[in-house]
Amino acid sequence: MDDLEQLFDNNRRWAERISEADPGFFEKLAGQQAPKYLWIGCSDARVPANEIVGLLPGELFVHRNVANVVLHTDLNCLSVIQYAVEVLKVRHILVTGHYGCGGVRASMQDAQLGLIDGWIRSIRDLYYEYRDHLKRLENEEARLDRLCELNVIQQVANVSHTTIVQNAWHRGQPLAVHGCIYGLKDGRWKNLNVTVSGLEQIPAQYRLRPPGC
Repeated sequence: MDDLEQLFDNNRRWAERISEADPGFFEKLAGQQAPKYLWIGCSDARVPANEIVGLLPGELFVHRNVANVVLHTDLNCLSVIQYAVEVLKVRHILVTGHYGCGGVRASMQDAQLGLIDGWIRSIRDLYYEYRDHLKRLENEEARLDRLCELNVIQQVANVSHTTIVQNAWHRGQPLAVHGCIYGLKDGRWKNLNVTVSGLEQIPAQYRLRPPGC
């Protein structure tokens, strides 16, 4: 059996298991998409979003990229956020990094890797900004894991600073942005306790008036 055929075979078994457990599952799933959560995570194959939080298809809207970065110039990510917030009306945005992230590790080194160098530039800037703090940690792995956490915290801020999220708050729409991190070594998903759920939690220079005001 070639690699692709094995995947099709896996899919058939998976669909059969789901249908046996809930005969109407796929019919209901095809009828609507109403997730409460948007997951913004890393593309790393070891970080499967739905499985980590125990949610079925249809319960988690997902965007993934290298090192879970949210850039204000990334129309792909911003389009996902807009659709999730304005159309799906998600109530929670889960920015999730993971310890041992290769993209974050690359930002701490001086090797050229190609296009990815531009993508992780903002993390490299973060590494420089927190260089004194990170130097006080005991070893390279500890510094890496701390930078993974700092990267999540920065991306939570970046999401919260978008007009998409701020306009939702202006409308009175319930929406919270959370920062979380996943441990590859233990499978645990941890809350970094940096939730932002309203304009009053954003520094004044990043708060934007609603259109027309």
